[in-house]
Amino acid sequence: MAAKSKTKKWSGKVTETSDALDLEKDVFKSKNPKEIAKSLKKSAEHSEKRKSSPYRSAMSMLTFYINRAGKNLTEHEKEPLEKAKNELRKLYGRDEK
Repeated sequence: MAAKSKTKKWSGKVTETSDALDLEKDVFKSKNPKEIAKSLKKSAEHSEKRKSSPYRSAMSMLTFYINRAGKNLTEHEKEPLEKAKNELRKLYGRDEK
């Protein structure tokens, strides 16, 4: 059990104190994929911490959150996060997958 709680603490700490982006509070709790994508885009473009392009940083943080927190999210909670990927692609003029 100790390893499991350390993992949760580790991923939560990364989400809160990431060197990639300065995230808006509770951005991943939104039910609106467009709002999630706009917030991530804004954070990525204004962050001085990121090490790659704003698009890659935003998509990486979203994917990280889905993969780590996704284990504890219901399908209903995960749906707007998955849709936010396409919204991010639209905002950056990338092809949807």
